[in-house]
Amino acid sequence: NFTYCPATGLAKGNEHSEFAGWAFPFPGVFLMEEFISEDEESAIVELMDQDDWKPSQSGRKKQDYGPKVNFKKQRLKAGSFTGLPHFSKKIVAQMKACSILGSFLPVEQCNLDYTPERGSAIDPHFDDWWLWGERLVSLNLLSKTVLSMSCDSEDTVQLFPTFSKENGESSPPGSLPQTSACRNPGEEGIDCISSPRCVAGKDVTVAIPLARRSLVVLYGDARYKWKHAIHRKHIQRRRVCVTFRELSAEFGTGGRHEELGKELLQIALSFQGRPV
Repeated sequence: NFTYCPATGLAKGNEHSEFAGWAFPFPGVFLMEEFISEDEESAIVELMDQDDWKPSQSGRKKQDYGPKVNFKKQRLKAGSFTGLPHFSKKIVAQMKACSILGSFLPVEQCNLDYTPERGSAIDPHFDDWWLWGERLVSLNLLSKTVLSMSCDSEDTVQLFPTFSKENGESSPPGSLPQTSACRNPGEEGIDCISSPRCVAGKDVTVAIPLARRSLVVLYGDARYKWKHAIHRKHIQRRRVCVTFRELSAEFGTGGRHEELGKELLQIALSFQGRPV
């Protein structure tokens, strides 16, 4: 019932929902369109298709490049992991140009293949945070889709009515009287009125539109407070997602498993891997 606006960082109520005319800040999302070219996209997918795709849950297929993990028992070993694939070396180098990813060192890559014929989807979930660090990075290939964010928390979300000076629209019926206003940086003509409306987090869903060849990073609140999903209705043709994950602090400098973390990163960044 809300759509994320990358220009402002706001989740805006959809026109035909009960939240039309309302918005709230949605931190923890970095989105870059046209992260790679069409030729690069074609070359990457062609290389992927030279390896086998293994059946996965909910109509997906996958290729994993990463250590052998038992998340329930919190056990980890290199296993047959030989590193990220060679073609990812250039992708990872390009990520360094993004301020949010300047220090990002991926230790795992997961390629997922979605098609409407298989009813491909992925249910709302949090990625593990014992092993994986704060930033989740995904490259969306072959077709557009929507990343759907939802919240099971009993916490409330504060909404603010919005209006546009350009078209003269005011706050929706039933909103509280307008008081002082504060301009949202980055968007011309939209004012945020300081008369909030509180709703339960579980009643709020946020759509993050992902264009073909776009890069999305989830961190902070979007990583730890909001579950993410891809619904079947948002897979209209073949889509390939390339997700990179970094290690948690427990496997970093000064962490309990620092040495294992160093070993895994050395393997990952050799860029000599095949799917495990």
